[in-house]
Amino acid sequence: MNAKYEKTLERIFQNPVPANIKWRDIETMLVSLGAEIEEGRGSRVRVRLNGIVTIFHRPHPSPDTKKGAVIALRKYLLEAGIE
Repeated sequence: MNAKYEKTLERIFQNPVPANIKWRDIETMLVSLGAEIEEGRGSRVRVRLNGIVTIFHRPHPSPDTKKGAVIALRKYLLEAGIE
């Protein structure tokens, strides 16, 4: 994982929870961790990482991920064994 992806991962686990992480940065970080990303209906995105599957919604119209989604992503990463 390169330094940019490590920084994105660190920001996801920051406290207080940041509300300005770009979704495209999250997706590229997930892919670098070995995740498979599938397009779903509308803004849905299915993510499979280490055998754990979940669905996220891409933020729109803003590219920034909201705090609630960052918290959900944090829980997902912990469940998939990423810290």
